[in-house]
Amino acid sequence: MVTAVTNTEPRRRNRRGEGGKLRDEIIAAAVALLDEGGDERAVTLRSVARKAGIAAPSIYAHFADQPSIMLAVVRQEMDRLAAALREADERAGPDARARLFAVCHAYLDLAREHPQRYRIMFGGLWTPSAEVTSITDDDLESLGLEALTLLADVLGACVEAGIAHGSDDLYGDAVALWLGLHGLAHQRAVVRTMPGPADVAERLIKALAHLR
Repeated sequence: MVTAVTNTEPRRRNRRGEGGKLRDEIIAAAVALLDEGGDERAVTLRSVARKAGIAAPSIYAHFADQPSIMLAVVRQEMDRLAAALREADERAGPDARARLFAVCHAYLDLAREHPQRYRIMFGGLWTPSAEVTSITDDDLESLGLEALTLLADVLGACVEAGIAHGSDDLYGDAVALWLGLHGLAHQRAVVRTMPGPADVAERLIKALAHLR
């Protein structure tokens, strides 16, 4: 039986003006706990403080509560998703079809590589109730906007290239594509053997992008 090793060494105090560094360390500690524990129940104020090597009250200078920490984690992972999609788009070159498939597969790859983080990006146990005043509806509604905009861009490029049927609601088409990718990513995460053909991702992308 392998025993998990936890960080028990005292943390060296940041110098004056390095409060942002401590905030980043708190987020990193929460991500590490999430990866190790499997879900957000492993992320408590006490466990985060222990992992970061700080006293629990030190967290309150940066985060009001556990949902605020989780929101910061989700924002970071959404930024990571957007960066992965941008990189895939740039590597694909100018061909619209190649861009579309590269971006969509980058999305699915990230979901497969970091399943715990991916799950909390779209809800989960951490999602705050109305009683949690530290998080607003605007905080939640803005999540993932950059990635969604990129999906809309590659869909629009396919329409302009004449390889996809046009739509008067490109944003809605991007949302539909995102939901399709999310559904496939979720199924791959929760079932031992994924049913269907090996090229199910390509079929899904082609259908939702209205490729000719």
